[in-house]
Amino acid sequence: MNFRIAGLTPITFSHLFGLPGYELARHNVIRYKVDTENSSPCRITLQDAAIGDSVLLLNYEHQPAKNAYQSSHAIYINEAATVAGVFVNEIPAQMQRRLLSIRAFDDAHKIIDADVVEGSDAKTLIPNFLIAQETAYLHVHFARRGCFAARVDCSH
Repeated sequence: MNFRIAGLTPITFSHLFGLPGYELARHNVIRYKVDTENSSPCRITLQDAAIGDSVLLLNYEHQPAKNAYQSSHAIYINEAATVAGVFVNEIPAQMQRRLLSIRAFDDAHKIIDADVVEGSDAKTLIPNFLIAQETAYLHVHFARRGCFAARVDCSH
Protein backbone atom coordinates (compact mmCIF):
# COMPACT_ATOMS: atom_id res chain seq x y z
CA MET A 1 0.00 0.00 0.00
CA ASN A 2 1.54 3.28 -1.14
CA PHE A 3 1.03 6.34 1.02
CA ARG A 4 1.65 10.09 0.87
CA ILE A 5 2.37 12.40 3.80
CA ALA A 6 2.05 16.09 2.91
CA GLY A 7 2.71 19.27 4.83
CA LEU A 8 0.21 22.07 5.17
CA THR A 9 -0.10 24.67 2.42
CA PRO A 10 2.09 27.74 3.11
CA ILE A 11 -0.53 30.15 1.71
CA THR A 12 -2.78 29.26 4.65
CA PHE A 13 -0.33 30.99 6.99
CA SER A 14 1.51 33.50 4.79
CA HIS A 15 -0.60 36.42 6.09
CA LEU A 16 1.09 35.88 9.47
CA PHE A 17 4.69 35.80 8.23
CA GLY A 18 6.65 38.85 9.28
CA LEU A 19 3.88 40.48 11.31
CA PRO A 20 5.02 42.39 14.40
CA GLY A 21 4.43 40.68 17.74
CA TYR A 22 1.43 42.84 18.67
CA GLU A 23 -0.31 41.87 15.41
CA LEU A 24 0.46 38.19 15.97
CA ALA A 25 -1.03 38.49 19.46
CA ARG A 26 -4.32 39.62 17.88
CA HIS A 27 -4.35 36.27 16.07
CA ASN A 28 -3.34 34.33 19.24
CA VAL A 29 0.02 33.54 17.64
CA ILE A 30 3.44 33.60 19.31
CA ARG A 31 6.79 33.95 17.51
CA TYR A 32 9.83 32.06 18.79
CA LYS A 33 13.47 31.91 17.74
CA VAL A 34 14.48 28.25 17.74
CA ASP A 35 17.26 27.69 20.28
CA THR A 36 17.20 23.91 20.63
CA GLU A 37 17.76 21.33 17.91
CA ASN A 38 14.70 19.24 16.92
CA SER A 39 12.36 21.27 19.14
CA SER A 40 10.09 22.91 16.58
CA PRO A 41 8.56 20.59 13.97
CA CYS A 42 7.25 22.70 11.09
CA ARG A 43 3.93 21.41 9.77
CA ILE A 44 4.52 22.94 6.34
CA THR A 45 7.95 21.53 5.49
CA LEU A 46 7.63 18.48 7.79
CA GLN A 47 11.16 19.25 8.96
CA ASP A 48 12.35 20.47 12.33
CA ALA A 49 13.22 24.16 12.17
CA ALA A 50 16.93 24.91 12.52
CA ILE A 51 18.47 26.77 15.44
CA GLY A 52 17.99 30.48 14.77
CA ASP A 53 14.89 30.03 12.59
CA SER A 54 11.78 32.01 13.39
CA VAL A 55 8.70 29.86 14.03
CA LEU A 56 5.11 30.71 14.80
CA LEU A 57 3.13 28.79 17.40
CA LEU A 58 -0.57 28.88 16.62
CA ASN A 59 -3.78 26.93 16.95
CA TYR A 60 -4.75 25.01 13.81
CA GLU A 61 -8.02 23.21 13.10
CA HIS A 62 -6.73 19.96 11.64
CA GLN A 63 -10.09 18.15 11.82
CA PRO A 64 -12.83 20.54 10.66
CA ALA A 65 -15.51 17.82 10.42
CA LYS A 66 -18.75 18.90 12.03
CA ASN A 67 -18.94 15.92 14.38
CA ALA A 68 -17.56 14.81 17.73
CA TYR A 69 -14.04 14.49 16.23
CA GLN A 70 -13.76 18.15 15.21
CA SER A 71 -10.42 19.23 16.63
CA SER A 72 -7.67 21.83 16.73
CA HIS A 73 -4.36 22.06 18.54
CA ALA A 74 -1.11 24.00 18.67
CA ILE A 75 1.36 23.65 15.80
CA TYR A 76 4.65 25.27 14.78
CA ILE A 77 5.23 26.69 11.34
CA ASN A 78 8.55 28.02 10.09
CA GLU A 79 8.22 31.59 8.81
CA ALA A 80 10.72 30.74 6.06
CA ALA A 81 8.58 27.87 4.73
CA THR A 82 7.53 28.36 1.11
CA VAL A 83 6.86 24.81 -0.09
CA ALA A 84 4.93 22.01 1.56
CA GLY A 85 6.95 18.89 2.20
CA VAL A 86 5.71 15.76 0.44
CA PHE A 87 6.87 12.27 1.34
CA VAL A 88 5.76 9.23 -0.65
CA ASN A 89 6.25 5.89 1.11
CA GLU A 90 8.62 7.66 3.51
CA ILE A 91 8.30 8.90 7.07
CA PRO A 92 9.75 12.41 7.54
CA ALA A 93 12.73 12.51 9.93
CA GLN A 94 10.82 14.82 12.30
CA MET A 95 8.25 12.05 12.75
CA GLN A 96 10.77 9.20 12.88
CA ARG A 97 12.36 10.64 16.03
CA ARG A 98 9.08 11.09 17.96
CA LEU A 99 6.39 8.90 19.50
CA LEU A 100 3.34 9.07 17.23
CA SER A 101 -0.38 8.58 17.59
CA ILE A 102 -1.86 7.47 14.28
CA ARG A 103 -5.62 7.70 13.80
CA ALA A 104 -7.60 6.19 10.93
CA PHE A 105 -10.73 8.05 9.80
CA ASP A 106 -13.59 6.93 7.55
CA ASP A 107 -15.46 9.01 4.94
CA ALA A 108 -17.73 10.39 7.69
CA HIS A 109 -14.60 11.68 9.49
CA LYS A 110 -15.02 9.30 12.41
CA ILE A 111 -12.11 7.45 14.00
CA ILE A 112 -12.24 3.77 13.13
CA ASP A 113 -8.84 2.71 14.45
CA ALA A 114 -5.84 4.19 16.26
CA ASP A 115 -2.52 3.20 17.74
CA VAL A 116 0.62 4.66 19.26
CA VAL A 117 3.95 3.79 17.66
CA GLU A 118 7.56 4.91 17.68
CA GLY A 119 8.04 7.05 14.60
CA SER A 120 10.74 4.72 13.33
CA ASP A 121 8.08 1.97 13.17
CA ALA A 122 5.33 4.04 11.51
CA LYS A 123 6.20 2.81 8.01
CA THR A 124 4.71 -0.56 8.96
CA LEU A 125 1.59 0.68 10.74
CA ILE A 126 0.50 3.25 8.14
CA PRO A 127 -0.07 0.79 5.26
CA ASN A 128 -1.87 -1.58 7.63
CA PHE A 129 -4.37 1.17 8.50
CA LEU A 130 -4.77 2.35 4.90
CA ILE A 131 -5.46 -1.12 3.53
CA ALA A 132 -8.72 -1.34 5.51
CA GLN A 133 -11.57 -0.69 3.08
CA GLU A 134 -13.33 1.76 5.40
CA THR A 135 -10.24 3.96 5.92
CA ALA A 136 -10.40 7.26 4.04
CA TYR A 137 -7.27 8.91 5.50
CA LEU A 138 -5.02 9.04 8.56
CA HIS A 139 -4.01 11.77 10.96
CA VAL A 140 -0.65 11.60 12.68
CA HIS A 141 -0.14 13.36 16.00
CA PHE A 142 2.93 13.76 18.17
CA ALA A 143 1.77 11.52 21.00
CA ARG A 144 3.47 13.21 23.93
CA ARG A 145 2.02 16.69 23.38
CA GLY A 146 -0.95 15.66 21.24
CA CYS A 147 -0.16 18.11 18.44
CA PHE A 148 -1.28 17.39 14.88
CA ALA A 149 1.71 16.37 12.75
CA ALA A 150 0.32 15.59 9.27
CA ARG A 151 -2.33 13.90 7.18
CA VAL A 152 -1.64 10.64 5.36
CA ASP A 153 -3.47 9.53 2.23
CA CYS A 154 -3.22 6.61 -0.16
CA SER A 155 -0.88 7.30 -3.06
CA HIS A 156 -1.56 5.59 -6.37
